[in-house]
Amino acid sequence: MQNRASRTAEQVALFRALETARGRDRVFDDPFAVRFLGGGYRLLARLARVRPVGLRLSRLIDRRWPGPRPSAVARTRLIDDLVLAALDGGARQVLLLGAGYDARAYRLPGIERVPVFEADHPATQAVKRRLLRGAVRPERRGHVHFVPVDLLAEDLGGALRKAGFAVLEPTVVVWEGVTNYLTEPAVDATLREVAALTASGSTLIFTYVDRRVLSGAIDAGPWPRAVSRQGEPWTFGFLPAELPAYVGARGMRLALDMSTREAAGRYLHPLGRDEQAASFYRVAAAEIR
Repeated sequence: MQNRASRTAEQVALFRALETARGRDRVFDDPFAVRFLGGGYRLLARLARVRPVGLRLSRLIDRRWPGPRPSAVARTRLIDDLVLAALDGGARQVLLLGAGYDARAYRLPGIERVPVFEADHPATQAVKRRLLRGAVRPERRGHVHFVPVDLLAEDLGGALRKAGFAVLEPTVVVWEGVTNYLTEPAVDATLREVAALTASGSTLIFTYVDRRVLSGAIDAGPWPRAVSRQGEPWTFGFLPAELPAYVGARGMRLALDMSTREAAGRYLHPLGRDEQAASFYRVAAAEIR
């Protein structure tokens, strides 16, 4: 999986591109998302610029795979707002952990005023840098520092320090779309390392799936089967009721735990968009103590 582009990451990029193409009632603007799409998906994203076509494409996707698209849209906007709030609150650097196709370093207003560190597998990062070549003006990318690191085999702290990351500085860390593909030891180790590397008051934003989906206690529809068929099965989840104690034991205080369905209620429904995101896919924010 590490030596090829993630299929699920490309699909999330498609969902972001379709959202951007909506125009007047979109909840974020990600002009870079289309850069990460292969031929077929890129064609769909371009067709979606014709609004009726784009709306129909979104409805067709939601009918076949209920949940993933509005969940990705809602989580993107919620995380955007949490990052901007952390920057307004005094964060002096941003760490995108397992950055994938995240383009926040280039599209969030004001983020260029602080260093942004993108930590990801070297192969994945090389693909991203190639796809972005020519899309970002030099003056818009000087604050971005790429940190090639295999998080399953290498020392994150050492790689970050080598790239100029300021240890024990107020930081906002984004770990989006990653935990559900890891093991419990890997999640545990990463949380502890983030707590050790960042200052008290720093923010960690991460996504996760409700563990009951993995056991079948919660019916998640065709979504889990679809990612498994693509070779990227979900392997880890939290029980929401246990999350405060879990992060508390790792030097953090849980500040937010919101389902993407709740996030859709915050961002999509006020615009008259009755799009049903998943209640089992969640966004959490923890404050480093």
